[in-house]
Amino acid sequence: MVNVPRLVVAAPSSGSGKTTVATGLMAAFAGRGLAVSGHKVGPDYIDPGYHTLATGRPGRNLDAYMCGPELIAPLFAHGAQGCDLAVVEGVMGLYDGASGQGELASTAQVAKLLRAPVVLVVDASSQSRSVAALVHGFASWDTQVRIGGVILNKVGSDRHEALLREALDESGVPVLGVLRRAEQVAVPSRHLGLVPVAERRGDAVAAVAAMGDRVRAGCDLEALLALARSAPPVPGAGAWSAEEAVGSDAACGGAVPLPAPSRNRGSAPDPAPQTPEGLGFTPEGLGFTREGVESAPEGLRIAVASGPAFTFSYAEHSELLAAAGATVVPFDPLRDEALPDGTRGVVIGGGFPEVYAPELSANEPLRKAVAELAGSGAPVAAECAGLLYLGRSLDGLPMCGVLDAEARMSERLTLGYRDAVALSDSVLAATGTRMRGHEFHRTVLEPGAGDAPAWGMHQPERRVEGFVQQGVHASYLHTHWASAPGTARRFVERCKE
Repeated sequence: MVNVPRLVVAAPSSGSGKTTVATGLMAAFAGRGLAVSGHKVGPDYIDPGYHTLATGRPGRNLDAYMCGPELIAPLFAHGAQGCDLAVVEGVMGLYDGASGQGELASTAQVAKLLRAPVVLVVDASSQSRSVAALVHGFASWDTQVRIGGVILNKVGSDRHEALLREALDESGVPVLGVLRRAEQVAVPSRHLGLVPVAERRGDAVAAVAAMGDRVRAGCDLEALLALARSAPPVPGAGAWSAEEAVGSDAACGGAVPLPAPSRNRGSAPDPAPQTPEGLGFTPEGLGFTREGVESAPEGLRIAVASGPAFTFSYAEHSELLAAAGATVVPFDPLRDEALPDGTRGVVIGGGFPEVYAPELSANEPLRKAVAELAGSGAPVAAECAGLLYLGRSLDGLPMCGVLDAEARMSERLTLGYRDAVALSDSVLAATGTRMRGHEFHRTVLEPGAGDAPAWGMHQPERRVEGFVQQGVHASYLHTHWASAPGTARRFVERCKE
């Protein structure tokens, strides 16, 4: 049963201030001594990094498309275990979800699955009395979504605030906070959204602290905490466990198909890249550290790429690898000239290799080490940035040369959920395995698939994608291994061979 006090921070649309408010709430309550758990609706990797800094705990995603609605409450309970409060940052607008699939993967669906009250963040910069109509519409659109309060963002003056409050008095939805327009926190962004925490380090710490200060000064924290504590229990939802997930899948001998998510309205180790340490911070979030990497325990070692160039990973991936019997050891392709001693397999997730292409290319010793390991037949799993790193070149600069493919930056953004089926037997999946994932990049790889493609895509269009050769599985597709825990077990078993 899920019984952690919780809030969902949502908005009418993107750009309203959800990240500032959600991260600020996490920082403000953590500053009071509460154990706070941060969560993000959808597949985004970057916002959870800021949540990690604010709370000192791994930021976690809740994605009903990739994992299915049935895993939302268990994954939430897993992340929020032992916490006094959980704050869930929404995605896009409150009712926006997977394209053409109703409420699936929307913030509203997650709020209903968690039975959590919603705090609506409204950009009030260009309205006054109309704010009441907007809030009324969102509150009445789906009566199973409980709008517990409003935080007004980008308010221009005392007079503007008074007009907004007067209008909302008639709506019956309380104002729980007001943030002024002149006090916006600058969080740098670029072609794929915010700049990840691991690339900003000290600046990111300062930004999170500023968000906490803003929320502390402008919001009624006592009322917000009372609202969070009003959330009723979610019956029958036990916490997800990596050990149980890997064990329950053992008989399958590999990755298992992902059941199609329900579309019902109203239904239910070592540092990983999204931990403070994996992001390059001490637990206090104040400095870069490599302590503990060289002294990681012996055993079947799987090296996981981390550091500023490779920040995209779900915390559950490393947990599943560890539960399957591996020792997960991070390495930084920008800094380390060799793979960790005893490496039996490598996982290279997403990130921004295009930003760091000169530095990655200059680290020739590590490029050669990765190529030699892959050439030996050892398991190598690469997603998106990892795919580019394994290619022959990126924007004309030499990369690892494991794959006979060249990558370059593109003006076109590729973004969206994908339905896929494994076309080739690999270290991650047996042929025919169905998976759901997402793509998120602004690069082009030529060719886009090898002689043995990794995936056949079914949505939004039919195409083949990715590479399977020897022990390498490389693809643009980001997947969430909690949806198919046999993926981690299969990878670890192949590392033992």
